[in-house]
Amino acid sequence: MSTWLLDTGPLIAALNRRDPAHVRCTAILGDANGPLLTTGAVVTEAMHFLNAQTGGAAALVEFLDEAQVDIRDCFGQEQLHGAARLMGKYADTPMDFADATLVMLADETGCAEILTLDVRGFRTYRFRSNRRFNLILDSTAR
Repeated sequence: MSTWLLDTGPLIAALNRRDPAHVRCTAILGDANGPLLTTGAVVTEAMHFLNAQTGGAAALVEFLDEAQVDIRDCFGQEQLHGAARLMGKYADTPMDFADATLVMLADETGCAEILTLDVRGFRTYRFRSNRRFNLILDSTAR
């Protein structure tokens, strides 16, 4: 049983039947056998995108409740400064705020497993000095 970090893309895809990654993300989330961990920035971003879909915001909240997703705060001064530093470091990738909070969460927890559609970003980003992320959707595609 392993903890997975959860990014915005798979949340949106799982809750939007029109998303090209819907079937794949729904299946992998249904197969998750451990805790899901994310940040308030990811939830904020997903809420923004899903609000355009009728019932999208409510569906997101219901999913987060049912899956018992552990949502970590990321809006304190220390986290905001850390995110800004990371976003500057990875500006050429680029890195958004939600991604930065997930990298900081990986650094804090040591969790390398991430459910993301952002392959380019999370193949580039490093945590705990030079650890790489294990991209779950890449692992299951083989």
